[in-house]
Amino acid sequence: MSMEASELQDLSDDADYAASQQQGSASMMRSNSGKRSLPSEHDDAELIYLKDNVAIHPTQFASERISGRLKLTKQDSVLFLSWIPYKGQTSNAKLSEKDRSLYTITAVPFTEVRSIRRHTPALGWQYVIVVLSSGLAFPPLYFYNGGVREFLAIVKQHVYLARSAEDANVFLVNDFQSPLQRTLSSLELPSSLPVASGLYPSDGGTSNENQGRASADAGNRVSSVSQYGLRKQKSHDPTRDLSIHLLEKFSLVTKFARDTTTQLFSENNGFGSIDKRWNNQPVHSYPEKLSNIAEEKHHENPHSYPENDPFKDEEISNDDEEISNDVDVPADPLEFNKLSLVWGKPRQSPMGHKEFTAFLDSEGRVVESKALRERVFYGGIEHQLRREVWPFLLGYYTYDSTYAEREYLRSVKRMEYATLKQQWQSISPEQAKRFTKYRERKGLIDKDVVRTDRAFEYYEGDDNLNVNSMRDILLTYSFYNFDLGYCQGMSDYLSPILFVMEDESESFWCFVALMERLGPNFNRDQNGMHTQLFALSKLVELLDIPLHNYFKENDCLNYFFCFRWILIQFKREFEYEKTMQLWEVLWTHYLSEHLHLYVCVAILKRCRSKIMGEQMDFDTLLKFINELSGHIDLDSTIRDAEALCICAGENGAASIPPGTPPSLPLDEVMLYPLEDDVL
Repeated sequence: MSMEASELQDLSDDADYAASQQQGSASMMRSNSGKRSLPSEHDDAELIYLKDNVAIHPTQFASERISGRLKLTKQDSVLFLSWIPYKGQTSNAKLSEKDRSLYTITAVPFTEVRSIRRHTPALGWQYVIVVLSSGLAFPPLYFYNGGVREFLAIVKQHVYLARSAEDANVFLVNDFQSPLQRTLSSLELPSSLPVASGLYPSDGGTSNENQGRASADAGNRVSSVSQYGLRKQKSHDPTRDLSIHLLEKFSLVTKFARDTTTQLFSENNGFGSIDKRWNNQPVHSYPEKLSNIAEEKHHENPHSYPENDPFKDEEISNDDEEISNDVDVPADPLEFNKLSLVWGKPRQSPMGHKEFTAFLDSEGRVVESKALRERVFYGGIEHQLRREVWPFLLGYYTYDSTYAEREYLRSVKRMEYATLKQQWQSISPEQAKRFTKYRERKGLIDKDVVRTDRAFEYYEGDDNLNVNSMRDILLTYSFYNFDLGYCQGMSDYLSPILFVMEDESESFWCFVALMERLGPNFNRDQNGMHTQLFALSKLVELLDIPLHNYFKENDCLNYFFCFRWILIQFKREFEYEKTMQLWEVLWTHYLSEHLHLYVCVAILKRCRSKIMGEQMDFDTLLKFINELSGHIDLDSTIRDAEALCICAGENGAASIPPGTPPSLPLDEVMLYPLEDDVL
C-alpha cells in the first residue's frame, strides 16, 4: 500500500497533536538518548506484536509524515515498545534520515510507561499516545490501517492495564496500588479532539459510545400517512435543537476536514480490509457502446423523459447561482435520459391485499418469491399491507413458511423478546452504578429517541408510548447484540418499522433482521461504510468517467458527500412515506443487493451538469448535496437506478467487493469489531 501523500493536512488545531509538539522535543531526546541503561533490542528478545504502516506526524503536512513499524518485544519478563521508521520511503526531501531517526522509539520498557491514551474516530486515523512516567509523551502513533484494539489487547496480556475512572480512553499501566488516582487530569494533557476537528464532533462526553458513532440527525422532513393524513412539517422542533450529531455538522465541513481524511480514500489507503484486488481491478467502461445501444433503442421507443422530472435541465439549484457559460461540461457518455427510457420501467400502483394473496398457496406459502419481489420492486405496497409483507422482505419470515408456522414463530419470538428485555429491566440502581456500558448506552438511547421523527404524529407529544417502545426496543437490542450495542442512526431505521408493525416484539425482530445486513454501517472501524463508498466510486468510474475524473481532480473521491445517503439509506432525503416506499424497493434485492449505490449514482448523474458547470469543490458539493433533501423525485430516481444497474451488468457487480453491506457478512466470527472492549 502506498503511503505517499500530497495533501496539506492541517493538524494544528488537534489538541493531542499540539500537546505532543509541546512535549515532543524532550520526548524525542529521551527516546533517542544513548544514556539509557536498558538494551535497545537484543537478538534473543521475543517478538510479541508487529504492526506496519504506523505513522508519526512531525508537522502538520501529510507529505512529511513518517511511516514505520511498531513492535512489542519481551525479554526477561519485561515488555518493550519500539517504533522504527521505514528507510527511503518519503517523497519529501525536507525530511533527512537524521530527522527520521530523531523520531525513532527504541525499546522503551513498559516499566517506564505511565499510560496509553487512544483515539478511534468513526472516520479518520486511529492513534495512541504513550505517556512516560516522567510525564513526557511520545507524539501520536497513527494506525493507518486500524488495529488499536488489537494493540491494546496484546499489551494487556503482558502488563497490567486499568481503565481510567475519569476517561475511558486512558489506560493506566502497571498501576497496582491506586488505579483510580492517575487519570487524564494528572497527565496535564488537553482533552482529546478528533483528528479532523470539526468533522467528527463528539456528543459532549468522553465515552466511546458517544465518540465516533455515525449518526443521522439532519433536517426532519416527515409526513404522516395512513390514518394520520398529511401534516405540515413543524417550523421549529425544540427537541431537534438538542442534536449535536455528526451528520448535522456535515454542512460545516471545511477544506481542512476534507484534506485530513482524503488520504483514507485515495488509492485505497482508507478502505482497511478491502482486498487490494478490488482497487486494482480494471474498470471496464463502455460509454460509446452503451450510448449506441441506447440510441438504437430510443429510436424504437422515442418517448421524451417525463416532464415532471425534477432533475430535468438541472432544475435543482440555488436561485442566486447560475452555471457559468464559460465552463464546458463533458457530455454524459451514457446519454442518461435515453438510457432510463430503454431500461427503466415506469412505476406501478402499490400492491394490495387481494393481489398479495394471489402469491400464496392455501397454507400461506409464497409460491413465487421472485415474482413477489418483482411486483414490490415496481410498485411498492399499500400501507395497510406492509405489516404482513415487510417481515418477508426483511428476512424475519421465510417465503416458504405457512400461516401456522408464522404464528408459532411470533409466539416463540415474543417470549424470547420478553426474556431479553428482562435482562436490562432487572438491573438495579446499584448494579447500574457499576455497569458503565449500560449507563452509556441507555443515556444515548434516551437522548436519541426523543429527537427521532418527533414532527411525525405517531411519535409527537410528551409521554408518547410509541417513543417509549422505541427506547425499549433499542435498549433490548443493545443487549441482544452486545458487541455492536446502540449507535446513533439506528433509531432512524427503527422508526418506520415500529410505525408499520405496531407491535414491540415484531418490530424488534424485524429490526434485528435489518441490522444483520446494515449493522456494519455502524462498526467502530467504519469498514462497512468505507466499502460502500469505495464501491460507489467504482460505479461512478464505470458509468460516468468524466464525472469520476472531475471528482478526482477536485479531491472528492472519498465520496463523503454521500455519507448520509448510505448510512441511513436516504432517510433524510425523502418524506416519511416516500422513505418507506424506497426501503421496500431496496429490500426486495430484485436487481441487486446494492441498488442503493445505483440510486446514489443516479442522483449524481442528474446533477452532473450543475456540479461540473459550477466547478464545485468539496465544500460546495457537500452543501449542495445536503440541500437536495426534499427535492428528489423518488419514482424517477428509482427508474434511473434500475437503468444504471441493468446497464452496468456484471461489470457493476464486479465493482462491488464481496460482503459489502447490505450483503450478509462473509465472516461471522467477528461481525462487529469494536475498540471498546479491551478491558
